[in-house]
Amino acid sequence: MQITTSHTVTKEQFLEIRHKTEAICKSLSPEDTAIQPTDFVSPPKWHLAHTTWFFEQFVLTEYVKDYKVFHNDYAFYFNSYYNNVGDRVIRSNRGLMTRPKFSEVIEFRTYVNSHLSAFISKGISKDISDIIEIGLQHEQQHQELLIYDIKYIFGHQPSFPKLDFEISLKQEDEHQEFVKISEGVYEIGHNTDDFCWDNELGRHKVYLHDYEISNRLVTNSEYLEFIEAGGYKDFNLWHAEGWDFVQNNKLEAPMYWHKVKDKWMHYTLKGFKAIEPNLPVSHVTLYEAFAFAQWKGMRLPTEFEWEVAANQLNYGQLWEWTNSAYLPYPNYKKVEGALGEYNGKFMINTMVLRGASVATGNNHSRPTYRNFFHPEMRWQFSGIRLAK
Repeated sequence: MQITTSHTVTKEQFLEIRHKTEAICKSLSPEDTAIQPTDFVSPPKWHLAHTTWFFEQFVLTEYVKDYKVFHNDYAFYFNSYYNNVGDRVIRSNRGLMTRPKFSEVIEFRTYVNSHLSAFISKGISKDISDIIEIGLQHEQQHQELLIYDIKYIFGHQPSFPKLDFEISLKQEDEHQEFVKISEGVYEIGHNTDDFCWDNELGRHKVYLHDYEISNRLVTNSEYLEFIEAGGYKDFNLWHAEGWDFVQNNKLEAPMYWHKVKDKWMHYTLKGFKAIEPNLPVSHVTLYEAFAFAQWKGMRLPTEFEWEVAANQLNYGQLWEWTNSAYLPYPNYKKVEGALGEYNGKFMINTMVLRGASVATGNNHSRPTYRNFFHPEMRWQFSGIRLAK
């Protein structure tokens, strides 16, 4: 990651982001916070603790003299994948931890917040501020993952609970146009003094042919046409791997869609509702996005095509699948130590998504931001933008 900002993190900025994480969880019961219905979902309690452990591990234990960790076992319980800092509970077993209790996790957050706030207030160096900034950026990413996971937990319960936190999609413009981009050599990658992750570097040139990219996302009504035309039954539209995935998992529609008495309904964080035609279709895999584009006689944009056109697009509702594998840019440099594990080691078997979603933090939406997931994942807020 790169931090070139001149400001120093303040106590107020630190606490604002920390309190937002708790605000997302304000309507959850302790029972809601411990469940892990599938291996790619983490219990909300784990998110609350992991983001706290990050600050304790990388700031307080490193730079605060005589700091006493809240609990000796929490580093093992709440490390995620940082091999450089020791062993951890494997991801699929996070939901087995009924202990520590939810109340104890909140005590942990309060304890770390108090110590780190006091540390910041005494004055910190730019280098330490940069590490805290990384921690805050990391926590904002987990805020979004937390919303994905809560929706999965709630969306697979018969009562379809509602989340007491404002999060909703808006209707897409009914009029579709295609932005035309001329062939040429373009520069890709981060180039400002603001924070960026290391995977957005180094800046480099790419050659693009003439192409066109849609000014809006694919809507529910358009995707419904694909379903009704037999899109999930026509193997010609799918990658071989995607077709196998559809068959093995008996997919017939995006995640959270249910057909009730011949009417399509879907779960939202505001409850179980009828499909709204002009909302962007969400919670689709790369396989589904690709098949839909094939059915329309179009394709998905590459991440470079998306970035070059970004200033002419209205993006930010959903992360948008691209047809680009997640790979390092030329001159990519991974930082040493645990923080170097953050992005680089995942540059295999994943695909890039661009833009942002309604669950994304305010300063995590930029044209160069590279999100990435395995192509079969769809619990994240993902959507489709067409190109040709």
